[in-house]
Amino acid sequence: MMENPLFWSLAIPLIGSLAIVAVGRNANLRETATLITAVALFLTVAGITPDVFGGARPSLVFGTIFPGLDLFLKVEPLGMLFGLVASGLWIVNSLYSIGYMRGNNERNQTRFYFFFAISLASAIGVAFAGNMLTLFVFYEILTICTYPLVTHSGTEEAVKSGRVYLGILMSTSIGLLLLGIIWTWNAAGTLDFTPGGILKGKVSDGLIGVLLFLYMYGIGKAALMPIHRWLPAAMVAPTPVSALLHAVAVVKAGVFTVLKVIIYIFGIDLVNGTSASLLLAGIAAATLLIASVVAMRKDNLKARLAYSTISQLSYIILGAAIATGASVVGGGMHIVMHAFGKITLFFCAGAIYTAHHLTLVSELNGIGRKMPVTMIAFVVGALSIIGLPPMGGSLSKWHLMLGAAEGEQFIFIAVWMLSSILSVAYLMPIVVRAFFRPLPAPQSVGAAAAGGAGGGGIEEAPLFCLIAIVISAAGTFALFFAAGDIGQLLAPLAKP
Repeated sequence: MMENPLFWSLAIPLIGSLAIVAVGRNANLRETATLITAVALFLTVAGITPDVFGGARPSLVFGTIFPGLDLFLKVEPLGMLFGLVASGLWIVNSLYSIGYMRGNNERNQTRFYFFFAISLASAIGVAFAGNMLTLFVFYEILTICTYPLVTHSGTEEAVKSGRVYLGILMSTSIGLLLLGIIWTWNAAGTLDFTPGGILKGKVSDGLIGVLLFLYMYGIGKAALMPIHRWLPAAMVAPTPVSALLHAVAVVKAGVFTVLKVIIYIFGIDLVNGTSASLLLAGIAAATLLIASVVAMRKDNLKARLAYSTISQLSYIILGAAIATGASVVGGGMHIVMHAFGKITLFFCAGAIYTAHHLTLVSELNGIGRKMPVTMIAFVVGALSIIGLPPMGGSLSKWHLMLGAAEGEQFIFIAVWMLSSILSVAYLMPIVVRAFFRPLPAPQSVGAAAAGGAGGGGIEEAPLFCLIAIVISAAGTFALFFAAGDIGQLLAPLAKP
């Protein structure tokens, strides 16, 4: 077992979490342990990629629950992509966390880095799960170990928001997802992720709709309305946690699970064109548009970005519901494209708060003159979320629209185009304020000491924050040119 890289993909972040605790009193050693662990995990995951690209499916069995039901890992293309995104962005997020946590003098930093490492171990477990039971186990661990991160500040608001976070995610997964898993095991006799699905010929058309409902609303991390409230509530967490929730692990684990279920449990041929899939597509389209409209009304920057995430997640769910080859490949591509674009935007929001203690869009007049690097990166991330070339988000949206055309679901092409226009409406006013509005009048000495963007001169966030922002923004641009390789990796998903 120990010679298997899949073992080390879980062991490295767990060992790293213990090292973080062991050296926790020394900030430099704690942060060094975090960075070494993040780099080691990424190198381990990246080392598996050539085999998966070549058609191999590495696996590792932990044990047998019942005859025919194991806890095991098995890497396929979609899981490989998610594993690369989660482990790669952990390095960037760790750099950012060092600047943010120090810059804001955050308390309990050892606890923060410890649970961050555990969260990444569980995210890798989700990515590499070989069957639905294994995925469920790591999915639940991910929920539990991110709760202390959401409630990190310990304020009354954070505790209340943490209850919403934990309550919605645990109740949906245990009350709906687990029921769907048990029902699937009873009907199919297996929970293994199998190309083409395991339910074809095993359940009636009516039961397909019931199971689809249990899975889609049981996967609460995908944030379909009306079970989306946990996501805006979790924005009380420090910005590196928001980045973890939106880009690295939590919501990506949700939409990743949606795609895995559609592709490997139901099978795209079984789902395509059914009344249940059309209903799911309609719900996803409504979530996509409503969340965009709500985002336009939010003055709090992180809240606006949170509702943007809800909208963008539904791009992937809609692609899964359309269930054509191109749409599921587009959904898989959008996981990585959205991850880089959105983490860049959250990094920028946190940098603005760290440098100037500003949280509202209405306060950002002229901030681009004081934080040019941060706000140029914000433009890059925003263009990717909108879907304009040469940013990666344009190509994932292109594939999603091709998938809708392949399934003759042209109404959803219009939905995606309208959503892009709404994205312009809630993101570009921030850019206009930052670069084309004058700075507010200089504040008094006392007010300036408390924060704010008044006064002259460039005042960027700490260096580690800027390094992470530049890397994520550059990655958003680079993904435009790497889309062909990503599409080639995901090509097997399109096969029935």
